[in-house]
Amino acid sequence: MDGATRREFLKTSSAGVVATAALAAHAATAQDAGDKLVVGLIGCGGRGLHDAGLFKNTPGVEVAYVCDVDDNRRSMAARSLGVNDTKAVADLRRVLDDKTVDAVIVATPDHWHSPAAILACDAGKHVYVEKPISHNVREGRLLVEASQRNKTLVQHGTQSRSTSMMIEAVRRLREGIIGKVLVAKCWNIQRRGSIGRGQDTDPPAGFDYDAWVGPATMIPYRTNRVHNRWTWWRHFGTGDMGNDGVHDIDYTRWGLGVETHPSKIVALGGKFHFDDDQEFPDTQQVTFEYPGSGKPGDRRLLIYEQRLWSTNYPHNCDSGAEFYGAAGQMFLSRRGKIQVFADQNKLLETNIKPEAQNDAAHVRNFCDAIRGNAALNADAATGHLSTSLCHLGNIATQLGRSLNFDPQSEQVIGDEEANALLSRKYRVHWAAPHGT
Repeated sequence: MDGATRREFLKTSSAGVVATAALAAHAATAQDAGDKLVVGLIGCGGRGLHDAGLFKNTPGVEVAYVCDVDDNRRSMAARSLGVNDTKAVADLRRVLDDKTVDAVIVATPDHWHSPAAILACDAGKHVYVEKPISHNVREGRLLVEASQRNKTLVQHGTQSRSTSMMIEAVRRLREGIIGKVLVAKCWNIQRRGSIGRGQDTDPPAGFDYDAWVGPATMIPYRTNRVHNRWTWWRHFGTGDMGNDGVHDIDYTRWGLGVETHPSKIVALGGKFHFDDDQEFPDTQQVTFEYPGSGKPGDRRLLIYEQRLWSTNYPHNCDSGAEFYGAAGQMFLSRRGKIQVFADQNKLLETNIKPEAQNDAAHVRNFCDAIRGNAALNADAATGHLSTSLCHLGNIATQLGRSLNFDPQSEQVIGDEEANALLSRKYRVHWAAPHGT
């Protein structure tokens, strides 16, 4: 990407809204408001079925394809969604080659999110891609470029962006309900289970492990490394910071009002509780510094806290954020909770209606954007900025040192070991991402 294009990306969020609206207008030329949207599901696990069900229940949408490399999951999804057996496929290229398909849902394991979404964009499809948008920082950048290059819409699965309570709460923060917001802290605190110790074995019948690994380099099939377990392995997942924490990181960054990458990342943590095979931290404290111009009033801190072995959390809420302003504090959670305090902890009445994360509204926003009736609430650039925080936080925790990051070049300054973790090696595979 040339410097001018990168500078354009790193401007304010208003520029991003304009760009998304322009893409939506382009999409509308091929998809009139009254036309049916034809959608394909790629990845038929629990989240994929959830998302596809929301699309199916959205007026004017047909879920025409299901795609998965696991025969049982694919068959179950076809039955559940009423998809014809001839359109229950194992190869995502079958979906992308069908000119009648307008959009796809990418709900695969993390290592497939960006590669599948990039392939879909290059095939002219709009994409609803689950969180995290990428497996690494470089992939996220490539997906932003693919969306721009193909003039296709990419909606990231951080559904709080379409939740009315969140939208109104962020508007109040912008209006100064607690003064200038300088620091925000979010948390992901819950009790996860152990994945135990697995064994390398042959893959089970009916599961195409080679296709499941896809563009990643090949490693042996392991009993605790595939369905519902890949999150905890660096080769395929992004840990719980990318799996669940990304939701809280996203709306915290939104409320803090930062629309670039941070310049410094400081992290501590590791496996404090679980003695098993998982490779990511169960305990993390990560701080991101946004210096802006460096002058007082322009600097910001975003703090992330993770404990995956506890049910004791602030505000009796496992997932939330606190925003600290010069004139008060706001507590906000995607679980549908909000409290605002003025100076001296005086409770303020906001009249904001509590609302839990609204997944259906996020799907409607995506469909409306395709038809040219809305701007995306969580486009590829938005998803890339939030997901990159997860990658950078995990890298700093893994290496045990601070990172000085250049938002323009998306490189760690003076640390080649860290830079090597901003991307990955790909094997020779038909789904290697464009530009790698």
